[in-house]
Amino acid sequence: MPNHYTVMESGRCIECGAREIDGYSCYQLFEFPLVWEHNDAKLYELHFWLVSCYMIQHPSNFTEEGYDHLVNLFKDAYDNNWDTSYILKKNREIVKSVNKITNAIPIEDRKRQKRIWSMTIEDIYLGGELNAIENINKWRDNVRNEWN
Repeated sequence: MPNHYTVMESGRCIECGAREIDGYSCYQLFEFPLVWEHNDAKLYELHFWLVSCYMIQHPSNFTEEGYDHLVNLFKDAYDNNWDTSYILKKNREIVKSVNKITNAIPIEDRKRQKRIWSMTIEDIYLGGELNAIENINKWRDNVRNEWN
């Protein structure tokens, strides 16, 4: 059954493989650190990385062009150690040249391909708010290292 941006089957996200925890879908788990960011400015500095890691693991939310933009921006920002303001500046520049970023196909009709990741939003949620900065940094490293 669809839940915002993800589909859960047998207690797992059919795209990233994250488990349903405490009755929360993959997308609902993602909402927790988004709230935590409001309690901690240092955590909020990682907003780009939190959102990018999650979205890279859910490519059905994007057009092919939009997904390529996200992945390339993530790789460039990671590999060149860009600060957040520069990432956002580059994103604004690139978005102007992308026709359509988000997938307009209804959630239940999107094609999805499962990929196994060593870390997902499940790990961020289970680590809790106190460990969120450390875990998002680990997640960022894992996503970059697992990306061909």
